[in-house]
Amino acid sequence: MESALDYWSARALLEWQAELGATEALCDDPVDRYALEQAAPKPKPGAAPAPPPKPKEVDPVEVAQKAAKGAASLPALRDAMDEFGHCDLKRGARNLVFCDGQAGARVMIIGEAPGRDEDLQGKPFVGRAGQLLDKMLEAIGLSRDENVYITNVLPWRPPQNRDPLPAEIAMLTPFLERHVALAKPEVLVLMGNISCQAVLGKRGITRLRGQWDQAWGKPVIPMFHPAYLLRQPAHKRLAWADLLELKARLGSLT
Repeated sequence: MESALDYWSARALLEWQAELGATEALCDDPVDRYALEQAAPKPKPGAAPAPPPKPKEVDPVEVAQKAAKGAASLPALRDAMDEFGHCDLKRGARNLVFCDGQAGARVMIIGEAPGRDEDLQGKPFVGRAGQLLDKMLEAIGLSRDENVYITNVLPWRPPQNRDPLPAEIAMLTPFLERHVALAKPEVLVLMGNISCQAVLGKRGITRLRGQWDQAWGKPVIPMFHPAYLLRQPAHKRLAWADLLELKARLGSLT
């Protein structure tokens, strides 16, 4: 059966539809497009995307242990402490207070934490407490200029001179232990409760003072902190007894 339209009429009609905006050709049979949309296969649910991995929690104590172990000298240990970024005290301090006195001396004094004067000068025991300490040492023939080495448990000053937190002591103790190993003293003097907590794991300086103990392979004697003696001068007689005990121990080791 011939088409009712000749070629030229059909072409003219197609061009006219294109001008009207028709862009798709229709099939010979009608198509229910609503039915097609309903019957369209739904995508299969895939596996839920894996959540991003949580960042591994850093243990500041482990970081400190690794850094301290890698320090082969006192200058290297100071650099390792200066690069340690897990203690918030560092952000509020002016200086890292590392040491004073003579490395390799027979006596190593471990204080608690820097105060205002220590933070400003970058040395331990330089304020009023430091002046009293120098007089105490001089009374038994010792001096930081000749035969005493001094450091602190914490190298950075706590804000408002507050007591160090247990977490701060824990993360900085590996550096202190390595400090003792590199300085190689014969005797450790722990001045104050914080020092006793870090080295001996004990507190109660009134009970501990004057009693010899052992830690890190060294004989240890706790004493009152000079700052405490400035507030409680009546206890200077007890401090004098402890100094005589230290002098006697040094004499027996000679």
